[in-house]
Amino acid sequence: MFLFYSNSQCVSFFFFLKILLSDVYFVGYTQATPMVAGAAVAAAAIAGRYGILAWQAFKARPIVPRMRKFYEGGFQAAMTRREAALILGVRERVVAEKVKEAHRRVMVANHPDAGGSHYLASKINEAKDIMLGKSNNSDSAF
Repeated sequence: MFLFYSNSQCVSFFFFLKILLSDVYFVGYTQATPMVAGAAVAAAAIAGRYGILAWQAFKARPIVPRMRKFYEGGFQAAMTRREAALILGVRERVVAEKVKEAHRRVMVANHPDAGGSHYLASKINEAKDIMLGKSNNSDSAF
């Protein structure tokens, strides 16, 4: 079986195959059939080998999650700074401008006037207050 490691070897194989198949026309019909069949078997073997190598490389690649992991827990009775950061999608230690920007982004997506939930809007506002240090207890009616 042929192994190709460079373009020159690949070209030399195809040149050999061209010569082999061009000689088919000069020999009789009964002698040409085994040569064509042999060339077809060799080509199928080479294609099969590279197909197997490609499949093994495909299976050996690292598994990448297709979706981001989300927080699986629900809301706690009294909101903590960690929970507030998870709601807004920021780190626990972040500047006030980033908190306001994150609050605006999350509120636009979940505002009650745009079809969002009043409960989620109150939790988002509470998370902003906790991250900005305005409130430490849960004053939410929900």
